[in-house]
Amino acid sequence: MDADAFEHLLSPEGQELLSALRDYDPAQELATATRLRRDHPAELVSAALGQARLRQRAAAKFGADAYRMYFTPDGVEQSTRTSVADYRARRFAALGPESVADLCGGIGGDAIALARRGIRVTAVDRSPLTCAAARANAAALGLSERLEVECADVTAYDTGAYQAVFLDPARRGGRGRVFDPEAYSPPLSFAVEAARRATWGAIKVAPGIPHEAIPEDAEAEWISDGGDVKEAVLWFGTEPGARRATLLPAGATLTGRGLPDPPVRPVGRYLYEPDGAVIRAHLVAEVAEELSGGLIDATIAYVTADELTPTPYATAYEITDVLPFNVKRLKALLREREVGVLTVKKRGSAVEPEELRRKLKLAGPHSCTVFLTRVSGAPSMLLGRPAAG
Repeated sequence: MDADAFEHLLSPEGQELLSALRDYDPAQELATATRLRRDHPAELVSAALGQARLRQRAAAKFGADAYRMYFTPDGVEQSTRTSVADYRARRFAALGPESVADLCGGIGGDAIALARRGIRVTAVDRSPLTCAAARANAAALGLSERLEVECADVTAYDTGAYQAVFLDPARRGGRGRVFDPEAYSPPLSFAVEAARRATWGAIKVAPGIPHEAIPEDAEAEWISDGGDVKEAVLWFGTEPGARRATLLPAGATLTGRGLPDPPVRPVGRYLYEPDGAVIRAHLVAEVAEELSGGLIDATIAYVTADELTPTPYATAYEITDVLPFNVKRLKALLREREVGVLTVKKRGSAVEPEELRRKLKLAGPHSCTVFLTRVSGAPSMLLGRPAAG
């Protein structure tokens, strides 16, 4: 879709089409397109159908707002989930800036969250189509007074008038995801300098960023939502050197205290699986201390303890069996216990869960969780169930 087709979508005729397509079935797209082209230009129908598809995809991130917003394919793929953007905007608002420059603003998802917190935002992007979508989104959500969009090269944009800067560099190239922070667009080194020039700055980066790539004067925060790690954020002007994990939707935050690695100990009655944000932030030791536990292996991020201790930072399982890895033995045990539903978790094991399930040929009314892992260096299987309470 080009800029002209997008502008046509904003016309009364385009709005009528989008309204009619709100709940359309993509499986019936050909019939729908044929019917609509009897009364509307083919180009406009194609643009409206494309936007309807994008809105349906975007609903997972933006909820009901998605059906009032406008998207590009990259915008849907790269936008921040609303719950995460709202959390980040709350942190910004608590710092107190009146104005934020949102560089690489995309279709405006992060800028919308900031504007809803009462902050004046300028979203900057170099794509005219993306900027048009961002302006339309600000208008559709009633935020145009606080959300301005500028089409410009972010590397040449003057942020001197802003108290805070937020950057979300592109982490995808022609061959897919980019893992080298200096291959981001713009590179991490540029983003860091831009963030340092403001009173406060934040950079959204991939959660797998190497810890050695994090500047010493940055606070690094890993954020998960519903158990899935969504992003890491490098904050400037907050707590230099801090490492934290934040778990949404509850908002629980664990801060690193520089603890040594936990001791390795025998598997106890309970096994704790730390949240992915905790693992990425290298804060498993903090969780182990909270649980009075230890590791089952020096290289595996499973914590074990003898007592059940509630924690928002890990999921607890009650362990019934600790056995050397052996498929035949596992199959016999599950058949004996009439297990028909098996949850397979793995860490430090090359076994593929789906392949294992095919070999086990499960049947029965009961359920079980099996952990394929290492215990003190030895391939092992731990059987259990989610802990009650």
